[in-house]
Amino acid sequence: MVSDGHPAARILVVEDTPTQAELARALLGSLGYQARIAPSAGWALVAAREWQPDAILVDIELPDYNGFELMQQLHGEGIDAAVIVVTANASISAAVQAMRAGAVDFIVKPYAKARLAVTLANVLEKRALVAVREQAETRADRDKFFGFIGSSAPMRAAYRTIESVAGSKASVFITGESGTGKELAADAVHRASPRASHHFVALNCGAIPRDLLESEVFGHVRGAFTGAANDREGAAKLADGGTLFLDEIGEMPLDMQVKLLRFVQTGTFSPVGSSKVERVDVRFVCATNRDPLLEVRAGRFREDLYYRLYVVPIDLPPLRARGDDVLAIARHFLVTFSREEARRFSGFSAEAEAMLLAYDWPGNVRQLQNVIRNVVVLHDGELVTAEMLPPPVYRPGIAVVPPAQAALPIAVTRGFEPDPQSPATPAAVASAPSDAWQGEIVPLATMERRLIVAALRQTDNDVPRAAALLEINPSTIYRKLQAWRALGLAI
Repeated sequence: MVSDGHPAARILVVEDTPTQAELARALLGSLGYQARIAPSAGWALVAAREWQPDAILVDIELPDYNGFELMQQLHGEGIDAAVIVVTANASISAAVQAMRAGAVDFIVKPYAKARLAVTLANVLEKRALVAVREQAETRADRDKFFGFIGSSAPMRAAYRTIESVAGSKASVFITGESGTGKELAADAVHRASPRASHHFVALNCGAIPRDLLESEVFGHVRGAFTGAANDREGAAKLADGGTLFLDEIGEMPLDMQVKLLRFVQTGTFSPVGSSKVERVDVRFVCATNRDPLLEVRAGRFREDLYYRLYVVPIDLPPLRARGDDVLAIARHFLVTFSREEARRFSGFSAEAEAMLLAYDWPGNVRQLQNVIRNVVVLHDGELVTAEMLPPPVYRPGIAVVPPAQAALPIAVTRGFEPDPQSPATPAAVASAPSDAWQGEIVPLATMERRLIVAALRQTDNDVPRAAALLEINPSTIYRKLQAWRALGLAI
């Protein structure tokens, strides 16, 4: 017998009772699955990291620690296999606890072949459907999304919102720090919409003088004011059938906000100096680097206009919250600028990448773009080294620690001895010289390193427990250990 549509699926069985383990192996083999046995949680972590199973059958009672702790470790290391809890306790509380810990289902042993077959078929079918949906949702992960580069979770959320709202007529309000790509997001909304064949008209409300803003938006007729030698169409008319993007709308004067509100409500306007009422079909997209609700409360932005425009919000994350997107964007700019400047650069050294990840990028993508252009214009070579980066990105003599990103697949657990030769294991932590805080003022990155090392010592190198003490994700500790060693820092 083969499984329904999953003949090659990999199933890891975490079971310390030999007879139960062999029974499970035989049943899985008869169902057409590939099976491996792990007698403890420590071995399960090693097998899961190396074999990448599709599903894991986890016994609750294990010799080193229980199945719930194992699930936490699997999650912390970024292993996304579907977990099915196997227990001799058929109580509802055990099932609830298993689901809360991340299990997708549970079965009671001894289990029949038919029960195992149905459970695995359902779990693997759901896993396949989720994979297909995520692949469709994140098609930009492999390339670009309407000019955006990056596949971090915050950006994928923004991409999904853009795709969802693009086909509607709803107004979109984009927020985010300066340099995060708000106009790029507005353009993406337009290009993904049925209005893509019409004009996308962008106005920066903060860059236009107050006395000219109304004319820029609504146009004017000849003689409307000094210098108006001819009739001129405004952005509203030019965007008819398309999208009008009002960037930095928070800078718009209150008297102009009143006129914009009427335009948004009715779709009609009159050019400056004219009594003729014109009607257009415009999709409104607005953006600001301020908190719009705070601006309303401060009296700088009309509440009625806010509720008219703030229909579908899109919040663009700052670059410092986008993890490895920093490197993807940096590589894109490096290739582009190297081609323009006839340079030979093809990548970054490990230390340069660590410094790019460690910097907090207050100017976001725009600042990163300028940094890479600076490097390409002033230097040449095959690899960008740390010394080529301009200050303050390059900080010689300062401990550089990249921010936490995706979980690092390193096993540091009770009941499992990691390879002492592996540079990624924190075995050296226990024998490292004391680095306890003495009360002096030191760089924040240095103090962070000291606290993590102290927590690891206190918990006997148990990363999840250390992370719990520090109230951070275990993946944060794994990533920082790797980054410190890549930089040659003593731990």
